[in-house]
Amino acid sequence: MRKLFVCVVAALMAVAAAPTQAKTPRDALVMAFQIDDIITLDPAEIFEFSGAEFAGNTYDRLIGYDYQDVSNIYGVAAESWTISDDGKTFTFKMRPGIVFPSGNPMTAEDAAFSLQRAIVLDKSPAFILTQFGFTADNVKDKIKAVDDMTLVIETDKAYAPTFVLYCLTATISSIVDKKLVMEHEQDGDLGYNWLKTNYAGVGPFKLRQWKPNESLTLDRNDDYWGGAPAMKRVIIRHIVEPATQQLLLEKGDIDIARNLGPDQLSTVRNNPDTYIQEGVKGAIYYLGLSQKNEALSKPKVREALKYLIDYKGMEGTVVKDLMTIHQAFLPKGFLGALEATPYTLDINKAKELLAEAGYPNGFKVTMDTRNTSPIMEMAQAIQATFAQGGVDLEIIPGDGGQTLTKYRARNHDIYIGRWGPDYQDPHTNADTFARNPDNSDDAKSKPLAWRNAWDIPEMTKLADAAVLERDPAKRAEMYLDIQKAHQATSPFVIMFQQIEVAGVRADTKGFIIGPSFDDNRYKDVTKE
Repeated sequence: MRKLFVCVVAALMAVAAAPTQAKTPRDALVMAFQIDDIITLDPAEIFEFSGAEFAGNTYDRLIGYDYQDVSNIYGVAAESWTISDDGKTFTFKMRPGIVFPSGNPMTAEDAAFSLQRAIVLDKSPAFILTQFGFTADNVKDKIKAVDDMTLVIETDKAYAPTFVLYCLTATISSIVDKKLVMEHEQDGDLGYNWLKTNYAGVGPFKLRQWKPNESLTLDRNDDYWGGAPAMKRVIIRHIVEPATQQLLLEKGDIDIARNLGPDQLSTVRNNPDTYIQEGVKGAIYYLGLSQKNEALSKPKVREALKYLIDYKGMEGTVVKDLMTIHQAFLPKGFLGALEATPYTLDINKAKELLAEAGYPNGFKVTMDTRNTSPIMEMAQAIQATFAQGGVDLEIIPGDGGQTLTKYRARNHDIYIGRWGPDYQDPHTNADTFARNPDNSDDAKSKPLAWRNAWDIPEMTKLADAAVLERDPAKRAEMYLDIQKAHQATSPFVIMFQQIEVAGVRADTKGFIIGPSFDDNRYKDVTKE
C-alpha cells in the first residue's frame, strides 16, 4: 500500500509541476496582428490594410461579392438593383428591417448620406467615388434617396457596369448611421472628428475599443440582420515580432497569428495543435521610385534597379510561403492581368545600364521602410543586391503611419510598399499605377503615379479609355497593352503578389482569408 501511495503522490506532483497550456475564452477570437497602420476608423477615410479589415467586419455596404468567385455580386444592405438602358443610372432597393446598433433603422437616406459624405470630406480614398463625376457641388443631385427604400445613383458616363458595382463594394462605400453621426457633428465636419475613433455602422461586429498600436476589440452584434456570429468578442493584439506571435499561438494565448514568417510557418505547419491557412490576395509588393530624385528619374536607372532585385532568392527565403513573383500592376486573377516576369537579378546588365545613364560608379539613395516583418527583411535583401551594382541604399525605418505619411507627401526617394486593390475591377490598379491626370504638388487626385511624381498624360488617356470599354475581351487586351508599356518604363519595381498566410489553433475554424484586404472575415469563426 505504501508503494502505491508513494506512486500516486509522485504522479500528482508531476501533474502539478507540469506547465499548463493557456486557452483563450471559448466565445472570443484572439488574434496577433500588426495593426500599427490604423490611423482612422472612419470608413470615408480608411485607406490602410488593417483599418479596411476592421470596416469589413463592422460595416455593411449596398452590395458584396462571393470571396471564392468575385464575379458573383449579390445584395447586402440593398436587396436588389437595376441599371438603366443608357448605363448611367443605378437604382437600389434597400433590404427592409436592418437596424443600426443605435436603434435607428437603416434607410436609403443613410446610404445616400454615406456616399455623399465621403465625397464631401474628400479624404484619400474619395477618388473611388469621385471618378464617376461626383463632386461636393453635385453629389446630392446625383446620389439621392427617392424614398425610404430606394436609392438612385447617376454616373456621368456609361462605364463598364461591373466597374461601378465593384466600387460600391469598397470600404469607402460603407453605410454609416446618419442620425448618430450628425449628432456628433462639429463645425460642419459631418461627424469626421468623432468617427475617426468611434463607430456608427451595422455589421456582424461593432467597435468596443481601439488603442492605437496596442489593440482593437470588437463586440458581437447580437441583432445583426444576417445572423449573430458565434464569437461574442474579437480581440486583436498588436504584436510586431513574428517569433512572439508563434510563441503565443503555440501556448494557446491566441487563436490566430497573422504575421508569421517562413521560419515560424515551418514550425506551425508541423505542430499537431496548429495548422496553416492561406489565400492568394490581390496585394502587390513594389518599390516606388520618386521622379523628383534626379538619378531615379532617368529611364535607364529605373530599368537597372529592376535587374538589381533577387526575386527568386527572396521568394525562396525571406518571403517563402508569403509571396509569389509577379511583375505587373494587375494581380493574377484580375481581368487582363499580365503574368510575364521578364526581370531577374543580373548585376552586369544593371551596371551597364547605370553607366549608360551616367552613373558608372553608382549613387546614393534612401528607402523608407515599414519596420515590420517581412518588409524589413525584404529591404535588407534589396540593400545587399543594390550594393553589388554600386547603388548605396540607406534604409529609413518607421512604423506604418510614419512611412505612409511621408510617402503620401512625396518626400521619399524610394518607398517599399504593398498595394491592395480597392475593388475587384482592373481599373482599381490601373487608376493608381498607370494614371496621373495632374502631377502638380497640389493635385486633387493623388494616385501612386502622383506620389512618385510620374507624369504620364498618354498612359492616363489609355487607362481612361479602358474603363469605358463594355466588352470584357476588348477591355482585357487594353489592360494587357498598358501593363506591357508600364512594366518596361515605369518608376515601379513590382516584385511579388501576396499569399496571405495565418497560423491557426486546431480548434478554431471558419476564419476567411478573402481576395481583398477587407475580405478577411470573422463572422463564421467557431471553436470546437
